[in-house]
Amino acid sequence: MELGTVVATVDGPSPSKFTFVVTENGCRMPVRQGQFVEVETEEGLVIAFVTNLLKTNRYFMRAESVKEYERGGRPLTAIFPADRWEYLIAEAQALGVQGEGGLERTTFPPSPGQKVCEARSEALTRFLGLNPDDGVELGKLKHHELPVKLDLTRLLRKHVAVLAMSGAGKSHGVMVMIEELLDRLPERGRPAVVVVDVHGEYVGLAESFPGRVSIVKGRELRIGVPNLSSYQFKEFMSDMSGMQARELQRVLGELRAEMRAGKGPFGLDEVISRIEGDEDIHKQLQQALLGWLFDLRSLGVFDRADHPNWEKVVEPGKAVVVDLSDVVSLRKKQMLVAYAARRLFNARKRGRVPPFVLCLEEAHQFCPSSESKRAAISRSIIETLAREGRKFYASLVLISQRPVRLSTTVLSQANTNVILRVTNPYDLEHIKQSSEAITGEVADMISSLPVGEALIVGEAVNHPIFVKVRRRRSRGSAHGASLEEVAKEFERRSGQGREDAKAFM
Repeated sequence: MELGTVVATVDGPSPSKFTFVVTENGCRMPVRQGQFVEVETEEGLVIAFVTNLLKTNRYFMRAESVKEYERGGRPLTAIFPADRWEYLIAEAQALGVQGEGGLERTTFPPSPGQKVCEARSEALTRFLGLNPDDGVELGKLKHHELPVKLDLTRLLRKHVAVLAMSGAGKSHGVMVMIEELLDRLPERGRPAVVVVDVHGEYVGLAESFPGRVSIVKGRELRIGVPNLSSYQFKEFMSDMSGMQARELQRVLGELRAEMRAGKGPFGLDEVISRIEGDEDIHKQLQQALLGWLFDLRSLGVFDRADHPNWEKVVEPGKAVVVDLSDVVSLRKKQMLVAYAARRLFNARKRGRVPPFVLCLEEAHQFCPSSESKRAAISRSIIETLAREGRKFYASLVLISQRPVRLSTTVLSQANTNVILRVTNPYDLEHIKQSSEAITGEVADMISSLPVGEALIVGEAVNHPIFVKVRRRRSRGSAHGASLEEVAKEFERRSGQGREDAKAFM
């Protein structure tokens, strides 16, 4: 559809900006900020992005004239046919020329008089690098009826960060992504999915995908002691000395040898008993080491074997939701996540589990930017996954409402950002610095995004795009209910409880 006519080149160091007068259309607003347009030039088909709109009227260009005419009490429109001279000007940024070899840089802007049209779906699909055949569909391109189907490898292999303020729809967007992965057919390639769910927002996936989604409650998670080295114990207790770690490693080696000889697996109690009865360990060192182990035992997360068995529960085309909503201690959460992530990564390197996607809700809790090692137990393995995971097809999806608190090492390795509404100026500045593709104009649009709309920028697309995220098919969490509904439900249950108590008495 024809939208208007090029009238001028915008002053500036780059020849790629131009303005065009918009042809009015009574049916709808013909042009929107953030819309893609195309111009056929001598170079080829130029794809451009509308950055600004200005509505003006020649009769109102001189303020002193308007004031003089309206001094008599009559509006200017009663004297002149001003409404006929109103027109819309759009500013556009030419992004490139679609040539035979792909996208090429423009060397000069479109000429005045050339027609500007709405970008066609085929041209946009090719220009943006979408995969219409078997891509991951997140929604539709804003201002265009074009499904946004992102190539699986480009989207996930180099990690994804989903960033938004609370209530902007980041969990909704991630759930849509997971639904797409679960719906993939075997011949299209199906990674496994593991979700670290801090608030219980993803448990509804199990109802929509029976047999393909399993839920593991936080209170049921166990760390198998025979699978731990002294290095991993030291990860849980960063203040443990090197000498203590060496003695612990010797004891673990003895217990593993006995296990292989047929004695069976051992737990933390057996480790403590062996250290207590070991006369070769210096008394002071022994007491310090026992103190660390008693502290770990009090957490109640260690056992003779893992639960779940990570190498068996992670399967292609299936998801495991680790529901940590019943775990209060942040330290315990970090330990469980650190162990599971390391176990999965090591298993992936040995080919014992399929390529997987680890979705980490509240990622700033598990990989903070400036906490001490003791307060950031899981940071080391997550940073390792961010740096090395792409080599072994172990991908991260980092979900955070406070990107400024997220480790810069991890955030910089997320080559695709899905950004929903963010209004905190510190977070906005942090996002701008983490991605060269986010210009000042695009950053300004982030703070005014409605709920459910997202900016996608980075490896997955050739140019930043705004997307209306589609509706999810799975059930949402109870956190989406209104305050009134939750209050009424609590009162109803409380009243029923009192009635039941009276009847019993």
